[in-house]
Amino acid sequence: MSIQAIIFLCTGIVALILVIINIFLVMYSREANQKIDKLLENGKVKDFKDIFLNQKERNDNLEKQLKEAFLKIENLDKISERTIQKIGIVRFDPFNEPAGKQSFAVAVLDDKNNGFIISSLFVNEGNRVFAKAVKGGKSEHVLSKEEVEAIDRAINSK
Repeated sequence: MSIQAIIFLCTGIVALILVIINIFLVMYSREANQKIDKLLENGKVKDFKDIFLNQKERNDNLEKQLKEAFLKIENLDKISERTIQKIGIVRFDPFNEPAGKQSFAVAVLDDKNNGFIISSLFVNEGNRVFAKAVKGGKSEHVLSKEEVEAIDRAINSK
């Protein structure tokens, strides 16, 4: 082989390597440009400063919304402490009559075991209904064993 053939062959190999490198660089450049276009919102944003300012504004808005959400949750927690959360029901027959257990006691309590108890005594002459306040799971009024049981069921219902 002559020197000219060797030089021609080496030049061809170098040219082929350069073409391969050029194709790789074009593909990499195209991919990088697509990412930059996406970052710049396809030409809508002309400056990186705008991107950072927009992102800061979004973060500030999200932070404000998050604070508002936490305040709402906190308010709901306070409200829920005073809402009915526990109920205990006891049906009973005060006189062991064959009519069945038509009398009942219902305890309705909040998270701190405050609320009321309603009792209904069904007797042959009619029906009597009583309501008694409950504070901290106790009442200032004398409670029947069924009322105490209703309060216990309500407290242990969670």
